[in-house]
Amino acid sequence: MGDEKDGEGNDERMAFSADRGRGILTPSDREFLLGRKTDYTEHSKKQKRNRIRRRLCNAILDFSIFFEYLEDRDRKNVFNPESEASDDYTQGIIDMLGFLHLGTMGYHVPFKDMLAQGVNRSEQKLAGSDYRMVTVDFNVDPVGQINIDEVTENLEDGNFDEITDEDLRAFVRLLTESEDFSATSMRTEMKEQMSEFLTNVNEAAEQRNRRAEELDD
Repeated sequence: MGDEKDGEGNDERMAFSADRGRGILTPSDREFLLGRKTDYTEHSKKQKRNRIRRRLCNAILDFSIFFEYLEDRDRKNVFNPESEASDDYTQGIIDMLGFLHLGTMGYHVPFKDMLAQGVNRSEQKLAGSDYRMVTVDFNVDPVGQINIDEVTENLEDGNFDEITDEDLRAFVRLLTESEDFSATSMRTEMKEQMSEFLTNVNEAAEQRNRRAEELDD
């Protein structure tokens, strides 16, 4: 996922296709925002932006209707993991959440509180009861400087429990920015290793379950 460019530097993702049907944005809106159509006067640009903002405001309100009244089968059809365009939709969901996070900075209700309330409402909808209550943890922790030698040694020694999420994210970012890194070759090697990895994971799970049964006897 992420940026997908053709040989001329154009974005090839479905979201940027000129032939895609209307959503919140009309095809003309997209061409305007993407800078593909520039024959606008300052006045027409202002009108265009106003119309886009109004539709976006109404789209946000529409989600209250989607949540309450859209049938389950319709929602499942929209969020279909078997869709050929599932990667594009996943990226769209990620960008939507990022847009909401940006848009609600300084809002009277913090994003994390709205996220927690939204997840709670969905859990209650699934349970059919407001007695279903969950705790939602959401924190934004910046990734800072890491000890490269220490992380590398832990990886070499298999001390994975000593590697924090912050270490791992920073390490992977540094790895991908290295000139020697090749995502294609790494993907091939990891796919070859995945079968053995899954076998070990399943064996560990089976052994754990057997041991738990023995302790219960």
